[in-house]
Amino acid sequence: MKITKLSTFIVPPRWLFLKIETDEGIVGWGEPVVEGRALTVETAVHELADYLVGTDPMRIEDHWNVLYRGGFYRGGAIHMSALAGIDQALWDIKGKALGQPVHQLLGGRCRDRIKIYSWIGGDRPSDVAASARAAVAGGAQALKMNGCEELQFVDSHARIDRAVESVALVREAVGPHVGIGVDFHGRVHRPMAKVLVRELEPYRLMFIEEPVLSENREALREIASHASVPIALGERLYSRWDFKAVLQEGLVDIIQPDLSHAGGITECRKIAAMAEAFDVALAPHCPLGPIALAACLQVDAVSYNACIQEQSLGIHYNAGNDLLDYVSNPGVFHYEDGYVAIPDGPGLGVEIDEAYVIERAKEGHRWRNPIWRHRDGSFAEW
Repeated sequence: MKITKLSTFIVPPRWLFLKIETDEGIVGWGEPVVEGRALTVETAVHELADYLVGTDPMRIEDHWNVLYRGGFYRGGAIHMSALAGIDQALWDIKGKALGQPVHQLLGGRCRDRIKIYSWIGGDRPSDVAASARAAVAGGAQALKMNGCEELQFVDSHARIDRAVESVALVREAVGPHVGIGVDFHGRVHRPMAKVLVRELEPYRLMFIEEPVLSENREALREIASHASVPIALGERLYSRWDFKAVLQEGLVDIIQPDLSHAGGITECRKIAAMAEAFDVALAPHCPLGPIALAACLQVDAVSYNACIQEQSLGIHYNAGNDLLDYVSNPGVFHYEDGYVAIPDGPGLGVEIDEAYVIERAKEGHRWRNPIWRHRDGSFAEW
């Protein structure tokens, strides 16, 4: 079997899909995208395609190494996201060719289903209590919310109080046992992160995500040493080499590699195994589309330390289209009692409605994240 063609589709709300075709008629789907940089990643995919066309799609490990190492310059969001989508599609082809789900090819699943969490609120959460009650009424057992708006390096306690009040309202609305993840989104700098982590301690949080930006490891070390709340991060780390120091230094309790950013199934499987050796949990980042989620579930299936899975159904970014719109078998993501079953179909287990993909690609998108500024006019982290 040989790869004959790679085709890309930029589709609403902010996704990029990849289709890899073979001379035996078997096709695989991947989701290579950086939110807000879809066209750039699309270009990178087609640059990598120059090597892939004419090769055997079954040699996934070799292809990964060539596509990662063969360009001399390596790593980063664009390169690793392009590689991630290609890797997903190659695993999809291999599974379909052998009539097996990807997790079966990786050793077989160690769980039948995995807990999921639902997003509540938006970029600037307002009526989060009502959103939380609605999510729990719909069966959610775990939620995630943005913890604050933008914060200066040193900001007012009024803003801290507003952030704490939002979390307190959600905790009151859902009771003591629903999991709540609070995402600082890299908006908080070291001085205020120390204050916020302490102030949120009473609310029995499931985790605090990105209390500071991942590159500020010195601040992360200090925060982690004083916090009893589990610390999560990883959506802006792109390889096992990026995760290595974070794990070695004991800075996090939960890692969140993104299967569409961190080299795909091949790389995230290795990242998960590294984390397990440090007694660190896995909770893949996935505010994206159905192919990305299907890939995450394959890795969750075989990773003993996988604890919870993000998913984007109903997330505030999904304007115009949502998670299930592009899928011919939406039952594959059947949520029940706060869990989703591991797909058992061949490959990734998700069937893409190609006709609908082509139709929506005619509209495409140019999604960009908002640009925020502080009251003094300086740039604020979104």
